Amino acid sequence: MLTYKAMYKFIDDGVHAEVLDFPGTFTFSEDFQEARRLLASALIDMAETNMMQGKPLPQPDPLCTDPEADLEEPIYLLLTTTYRVRVVPEKVILSHEAARSVAPPEPTWL
Repeated sequence: MLTYKAMYKFIDDGVHAEVLDFPGTFTFSEDFQEARRLLASALIDMAETNMMQGKPLPQPDPLCTDPEADLEEPIYLLLTTTYRVRVVPEKVILSHEAARSVAPPEPTWL
């Protein structure tokens, strides 16, 4: 589990929410509870995007702060593993197996 820092700024139209130590992770909502929920979802989306692109996750920085924030609190990212199941048409499997069963050509020496 990684612990990042969330910040909330209450403005006239609602709540701006951001994960200070995970760049690009922010959202906005009309109320605080919804902003928290949306920020948690944004954090998951950003972490998944980084991992799918082969990029590392940013290191949490407990000292990170925003002097303009009205509220800061920890936000947790729990990493789990999963298996991706992909359905492949039978003809693709058969053609792959057929290609593997063909002997490689003999090397030609010059």
